[in-house]
Amino acid sequence: MDFILNCRSGKDSTDYDLVVGGVVNNKVFNTVELFFDGLIDKIEAINRLRYEKPNLQICFRTEKSLSLLYFEGSETL
Repeated sequence: MDFILNCRSGKDSTDYDLVVGGVVNNKVFNTVELFFDGLIDKIEAINRLRYEKPNLQICFRTEKSLSLLYFEGSETL
């Protein structure tokens, strides 16, 4: 929750090369907003989010992480 709050408020000072986490849906977003607004505490927010199954997203945050990717191929569907 702290990482999300810092990222969304423009105060992220981490130097992670790669971040993996869930993409928020409306229910998750509502809980996060309640936490950001101080209407629920971190423990309550985590308890509400515990059973959510968001889709996975991967964020490559540095040139170093991007340099490790390579193209294997593609196929037409």
